[in-house]
Amino acid sequence: MATLSFNSTRIKSPSLQSQKPIPKSHFYTKPNNVSFLFSSKNHQHLHHSKPNSVSESSVSVPEEAFDDSEVDDPTSELSYLDPDTDPASVTEWELDFCSRPILDIRGKKIWELVVCDSSLSLQYTKYFPNNVINSITLKDAIVTISEDLGVPLPEKVRFFRSQMQTIITKSCKELGIKPVPSKRCLSLLLWLEERYESIYMRHPGFQKGSKPLLALDNPFPMELPENLFGEKWAFVQLPFSAVREEISSLDERFVFGAGLDLDLLGIEVDDSTLIPGLAVASSRAKPLAAWMNGLEVCSVEADTGRGCLLLSVGISTRYVYATYKKTPTTTSEAEAWEAAKKACGGLHFLAIQEDLDSDDCVGFWLLLDLPPPPV
Repeated sequence: MATLSFNSTRIKSPSLQSQKPIPKSHFYTKPNNVSFLFSSKNHQHLHHSKPNSVSESSVSVPEEAFDDSEVDDPTSELSYLDPDTDPASVTEWELDFCSRPILDIRGKKIWELVVCDSSLSLQYTKYFPNNVINSITLKDAIVTISEDLGVPLPEKVRFFRSQMQTIITKSCKELGIKPVPSKRCLSLLLWLEERYESIYMRHPGFQKGSKPLLALDNPFPMELPENLFGEKWAFVQLPFSAVREEISSLDERFVFGAGLDLDLLGIEVDDSTLIPGLAVASSRAKPLAAWMNGLEVCSVEADTGRGCLLLSVGISTRYVYATYKKTPTTTSEAEAWEAAKKACGGLHFLAIQEDLDSDDCVGFWLLLDLPPPPV
């Protein structure tokens, strides 16, 4: 790994280039002021079905009004597995089960189950009336996905809504699936943002201005557990080329951490672009990285008001990761680091090392700030 350093005057905005959109398969998100292209392989082959009873009853649209050739019918549902994907390789799902800004004929919000994997090789959506929302319904739906698409039940299911934790956890455990509360559901989060504009807003039952029923938590930060303490830390930066090398070598060097599928997200950054990060040093770096590896690390934030760094993990946990004495200099450095993140569209990293002067990492997490989905 290249030597880590921080020089706010050298931070440059990345050159981001969107691929040519695939018809009915381009997913856009705008974290901060940077646009990304979010697309899936062979997404043009998505198979939509006619509306189920929930959609039909919710909008009272006659059956003859639907055309099987319209693959983007907002009332239709989706059940798709990339034909080039080995079903046995789809072992982790991302799942959202929540109400949508759409009313049925009773004036009640329709609920929707949205499931995918991180590569979008698996994609599934289904509407439900609000009077059947329970763990039994969800468990049956998970089994149906497995049977209809010919994929095994997943080993893990990630979800990002704390309010649905009880239902999702119960459903998964009864099926022998490990539920993982995590905001590292980037494919799902970006897909939901895209669906809001391309599906929900076009649905005949759409309610403009409707606020999400289950808003995401932003809890007050807690004290950091003792086993997560580092000894030193520093704001740092790495050329994007070095960040890619770190991510590609995670498995090869048995390093703790996690990357992001930048190709899937459509993030194209010049190799020379400097990506901001946080380096943490500890004489017990390996145990520290091992503990961090089980936390589903989401993001690091510099809170200039409190004079501290905040570590977000899971879905509703924030820790005071480190503190610093507030001075004009330290405040300026923290603000410059946050500005660098914004210039990179929220892209940043966390590195754990035995020494801040070391060229090697024991743990490396590539992170991305995303706004909450509109639903």
